Amino acid sequence: MDALLILGGLLLILAGLVWLVMRAFGTSLLWGCAALLPPLTLLFVLRHWRRARQALGLSALGFIPLVVGLTLLASQDTERMAAILSLRWLEPDVRAPSELNIELNGVLNGQPFAPQHGELIDGVLRLREGQDFFAHRELSIRLPQPVQGSVRVDVLPTDDGVLPEVELSWLQPEQELPEARRLSRGYSLHLDLQPLPPNKLAGEFHLVLPPRFKTTLSGKVEVFSDGLRYRDGKVDRQVDSADTLAYVIKDYLQRRFATRQVQLQPLAPQVLPAKRLDLTVEARIDGQEQRLPILLNKTEVRGWAVQADNFPPLPEEGSAPAVSQVSTIPAQPQVEKPASRPLDRRLRFSLEGLLRSPSRYQNLTMRVVTERGNTAEGRFQGVDQEGRIVLQQRLSGTGQASFRLRAEEVRRIELLEP
Repeated sequence: MDALLILGGLLLILAGLVWLVMRAFGTSLLWGCAALLPPLTLLFVLRHWRRARQALGLSALGFIPLVVGLTLLASQDTERMAAILSLRWLEPDVRAPSELNIELNGVLNGQPFAPQHGELIDGVLRLREGQDFFAHRELSIRLPQPVQGSVRVDVLPTDDGVLPEVELSWLQPEQELPEARRLSRGYSLHLDLQPLPPNKLAGEFHLVLPPRFKTTLSGKVEVFSDGLRYRDGKVDRQVDSADTLAYVIKDYLQRRFATRQVQLQPLAPQVLPAKRLDLTVEARIDGQEQRLPILLNKTEVRGWAVQADNFPPLPEEGSAPAVSQVSTIPAQPQVEKPASRPLDRRLRFSLEGLLRSPSRYQNLTMRVVTERGNTAEGRFQGVDQEGRIVLQQRLSGTGQASFRLRAEEVRRIELLEP
């Protein structure tokens, strides 16, 4: 409604000005040419008020719906109003340079698709267009199993069995949440990616979906294989991601205990971006389980670093270690415990069971389909005080999105890992 009032007011003002110029040309050719210049237009209005007053009145009438529309817009959407008044919409749309070389031709949902970011992490390939909280357009391909090294996938429309799951999502200008479509068969896919140091995969990508999806993409893609980013050949510690935190902590533990035999357990999900994190990490250091408190700080100069980290760097691999006199203690034989088969929690998973025992499914990946047809996917963080299900999803390796859904809004919920 506010947009129609603003547009109608502007059209009335424009029509009045055109009528005013026509009246000026009707007076004389000289006055008509002079009316095209704003200072001389005012002079024409003063000298020939009787001829100009009707056109001027039409323009003045247009200010009424214009002011009403701007008032409604300011009361409903202050950010949009500020953007209009600041004239940012007149500036050219300058796209930030991408870290990836992605050359795709084709359309997604009938619209041109030019992704700036791509990643293949935990067996999920994501190509994303847009830097906002929700992507303008996004393509996700969930492979049946996580992959390491090179990736080659070929799927034909007639193939059966366990196939990659393809998901499309797009955000319309008038919508708050993106729409999503998913299919698991009946499409063509060719994926051939090779490792590209230090943490990228690059290669050919071809995807053709059934006609109703209006999606055909072909070309070359380059994607990240983890959440680390590099600058001048070194890990960029300024990046807010779980992989950056894990790298910083592992490097700290290796230098603190003077050994490269450090196996860090997965970190608990953290709210990023942040400036300070207080963690308790578990790691296997030289064959011994350790549980250590870690305090991380982020500065503009160093990025993420462990507080009070003054330990020297480790010697280069292959160099002779320092000679020291140590006492040798015979190693005690380790008794291996029989491995027990983990329980697959997907077998009896339900919404009622999740609400009854949320701690049982903490940090597991889930997918929720709402009554409106929207899809949310992420790691389960628990149930808040209002009884809403909280999911957290990593965005582009540099941020996280949180979804809070009421139980009555959920049409279907799936547990994606055991």
